[in-house]
Amino acid sequence: MADNVLDLKVNLENKVAIVTGASRGLGKEFATYLGLCGARVALVDISKESLDKTVEELKQKGIDAKGFVADVSNNEQVEKTVADCCAQFGTVHILVNNAGIIRDSFLLRMKEEDWDRVISINLKGTFLFSKAVSKVMLKNRWGRIVSIASVSGLIGNPGQANYSASKAGIMGFTRTIAQELGSRNITVNAIAPGFIVTDMTASLPEEVKKAMEEQTALKRFGEVKDVANALLFLVSDAASFITGQTITVDGGLTT
Repeated sequence: MADNVLDLKVNLENKVAIVTGASRGLGKEFATYLGLCGARVALVDISKESLDKTVEELKQKGIDAKGFVADVSNNEQVEKTVADCCAQFGTVHILVNNAGIIRDSFLLRMKEEDWDRVISINLKGTFLFSKAVSKVMLKNRWGRIVSIASVSGLIGNPGQANYSASKAGIMGFTRTIAQELGSRNITVNAIAPGFIVTDMTASLPEEVKKAMEEQTALKRFGEVKDVANALLFLVSDAASFITGQTITVDGGLTT
């Protein structure tokens, strides 16, 4: 994973950020990068053991971090998490909707429960957290919401009808609530990563990785910091006039 070296340094002091799906993978890195820029970070995940370990790692880096166990598809748990975060940190300025799962299968073999669970976590979870946090942001008259989509939601991917639909839904959701919340100085954007070096992609056979690299204009995988830099930009003051957009970080895959 990333070495947590900041290429893009923004000042997020006195800001509070919530990151969902934050105990591992991209979510963990997003929380770390936000914290290294000065934000106090609320990490949300369904796995308490993994969450506790990650929170401790962030604290060792000097980041003010707290963990909140919640299922992002459960409205009661989401509302409680946002309320508890406000009780701990005072408010919320930034939301990163990162929690997501895959349950890949071709359409004719896809189980209904696998369709429902992916849509529930990836899309409904984004809806529930955005709704709960926007109530706080509206009072503050300032906020940044960034949701993690995927190039699969732009170009599709065989075996991922549920995942692609959930990520395409996130992009449409982003465009709509950007219009609803913009008058209160709340920006809403999405990031659609392409092939990124992660633990999952690192385990792929070399021939598969080579084929994936050949599909991108830059002929390589992206790094976690490439996605994190886009996130840091979108939550910064430098992006204050950007809203309702999906920023594609894919090395030219969808060009």
